[in-house]
Amino acid sequence: MSEIPAVKSSEPLLELRNIQRSYFQGTVKLDVLNNASLAVHTGEMKALVGPSGSGKSTLLNIAGLLERPDAGAVLIDGMETGKLSRSRWGRLRRTHIGFVFQFHRLLPEFSALENVMIPQMLNGLDRDEAATRAEQLLAMVGLQARANHRPGLLSGGEQQRVAISRAVANAPRVLLADEPTGNLDPDTAKDVFHHLSTITRATGTAALVVTHNQQLALKMDSVLTIVDGKIISIG
Repeated sequence: MSEIPAVKSSEPLLELRNIQRSYFQGTVKLDVLNNASLAVHTGEMKALVGPSGSGKSTLLNIAGLLERPDAGAVLIDGMETGKLSRSRWGRLRRTHIGFVFQFHRLLPEFSALENVMIPQMLNGLDRDEAATRAEQLLAMVGLQARANHRPGLLSGGEQQRVAISRAVANAPRVLLADEPTGNLDPDTAKDVFHHLSTITRATGTAALVVTHNQQLALKMDSVLTIVDGKIISIG
């Protein structure tokens, strides 16, 4: 379905096995995820679609190690995360997972280049190395000429491309995107998706993308949805 097919490795970079997650509204138990399973491989993009309240955000939070499931296993690059200590859990999230949100969340007082440099420097890279990698990533999304502009001087699509570059700045194994084009007009959304796809393939990341945009979903390797708490493939 994608324009550039992914080349699967033998082991997925992101794997969810029989995930269960429930919440309580008062005394009423709501089963949001019920034995939900999926796998995303190197360079692969999978779309997750469905109505609000179906469990997409919960699934993304669990895949991104932002919350723990009630049962089941989350594997990142083959590592089973369930028994990790709080500190190792947080470290794995910082080093192995990148996030792209609907709203870019760039730091307004810093340039595009600096926004991509900062997570690298927080991860221990020196300033010169961080700047070199940031320049390379911005070039991959066509923003080398805008590197020294602050977010306020960039268009919405340009800001989102900076956010994509920032998300992969520390070479994560897994990229999770929550409505990354939801705040953009159709033409800009296509452009941003093109760059998201390009950088996913080029870096060998495994990408899981929540979207309501059916046209973009169909450009990915497969389309998933959640029905009765289970993940099913619809294309």
